[in-house]
Amino acid sequence: MSVDTDQGVDITDSGSSINNRKNNFVRYVFFSCALVTVLTTLGIILVLVQGSIQFFSEVSLIEYFTTTNWSPVIEPRSYGVLPLIWGTLMITVGSALVAIPVGTATAIYLSEYADPQVRRTIKPTLEILAGVPTIVYGFFALSFITPIIQTFFPQTGTFNAAAGAIVVGIMIIPMVSSLSEDAMSAVPDDLRNAAYGLGATKFEVSTSVVVPAALSGIIASYILALSRAIGETMAVTLAAGMAPQITGNPLEPIQTMTAYMVDIGISDVSVGSIGYQSLFAVGLTLFAMTLSMNIFSMWIRSRYREEYQ
Repeated sequence: MSVDTDQGVDITDSGSSINNRKNNFVRYVFFSCALVTVLTTLGIILVLVQGSIQFFSEVSLIEYFTTTNWSPVIEPRSYGVLPLIWGTLMITVGSALVAIPVGTATAIYLSEYADPQVRRTIKPTLEILAGVPTIVYGFFALSFITPIIQTFFPQTGTFNAAAGAIVVGIMIIPMVSSLSEDAMSAVPDDLRNAAYGLGATKFEVSTSVVVPAALSGIIASYILALSRAIGETMAVTLAAGMAPQITGNPLEPIQTMTAYMVDIGISDVSVGSIGYQSLFAVGLTLFAMTLSMNIFSMWIRSRYREEYQ
């Protein structure tokens, strides 16, 4: 019901018009924020692709992806990216061996065994690890982890793949444990109570009921954490070294794709040179790897997600 004033203005319609303008303004603000993120992503892709086109106009894709020597700046020059990919995968696999079992066990404890007060204390404390600067992790690896490794393996050098993998594994534990615990906590208590009613122990309920029911979220946390490990920069630069080589010995130095990008970024390589353009090619390769893992994570979550009424 509308009320007219002496001037014939409809107060209700006027208020509705003001609310509509406010809503439209807020909608445009939110849309602009979303558009900025999309345009930023497209801008990054465009820059990487443009630089990579210039690189691959001089270096063949076959040489780039099949040869095993990487030296785009120092003579004799070679452009095989496999040593950088191998070093990145060594760090990723090694960090997974640390983070997945520890993070999953921590998530099970927080979800199924910890008292509510203990959970409210431990989980935020654990997530503080995610806020520690990565360069601090790198110094931690140099000053603490590497000396421990050298105690058992004296031939280990200052820079080695094992220290880099361990410190990156420690760094991504909060991601694995937090996301996995959220997935486990979302499992309805009816499933737990039904298992207890059949005589299952707490361990059996945790491992045979809760974990399978939350499997999509748990696997997604693994993939997201490994994507984080692939893109880690400063920690592996300080801990693992800058020696691009294919080796199965984790006690030897290696170089990851991110470490190489740091090396080129702080060097005096001239802009426009083939060494400078290799920065974009490696960046595009790294982007493709992490994007593939993120898409795979989204597919896993949508494919195996359990929905409870």
